[in-house]
Amino acid sequence: MDYISHNISTNLKRIRQARNLSLDVIAEQTGVSKSMLSQIERGSANPSIGVLAKITSGMRIEFEDLIRPPAYDTCIVHVKDTVPTKDVEGQYKVWTCFPFQDNHQIEIYRIEILPGNCYEAGSHGSHTREYITMLQGDLEITIGGKAYQMHKGDVFRFESDQFHVYKNIGKETCAFMSFFADYS
Repeated sequence: MDYISHNISTNLKRIRQARNLSLDVIAEQTGVSKSMLSQIERGSANPSIGVLAKITSGMRIEFEDLIRPPAYDTCIVHVKDTVPTKDVEGQYKVWTCFPFQDNHQIEIYRIEILPGNCYEAGSHGSHTREYITMLQGDLEITIGGKAYQMHKGDVFRFESDQFHVYKNIGKETCAFMSFFADYS
C-alpha cells in the first residue's frame, strides 16, 4: 500500500468511527458501495478521484481530511522491514522514516553507506538544518569544501541549504540517522 492509500484508509476509518457510523450509513450518504468503502478502509482498493469526491461530498469533509497523514499518538517504524527510498546496489541505501508531509517541519531518514562509497546530496532548501546521529562506522561529511569526521555516537548539525557529500571512511558499513528541520 502506498503512502496516500494508507492515509485515505486510516483517515476514512477514523472519521467514520469518530462519528459512530456504520459502513451501511456511509454508503447511503455517499453513494459508494459498502464493499468499496470496506476495501478502501482495509487498504485493498485504490479509489478513483470520482469515488473520493463522492465520499468527501457525502460525508461533508474536505479532500485534505482524507489524504493528510493521520495523527498518531505513537508510531514505530521498523526500518529493515520497509523498502528503501533510494537504493544504489553496493553503495548506499536511504530509508524515509518520517516524511516531511507528516508535520511539515521535520523529516527523518536512516542512511547506510558501504565502505569506500559516497552519497551526494544537494541543497535541501533555505531555512533547513540537518542533524546527524551516527549509529555505526565512520563518516566524513563535506560541506562547502570543508570536511567533518564523525564516528559512532557522534552528533552533528549543519545548515543544509548547500551541496554536501557523505562519505564512508571506515572499513564497515556506516549507518546514521538524518533529521531535517525546516525553521522558516
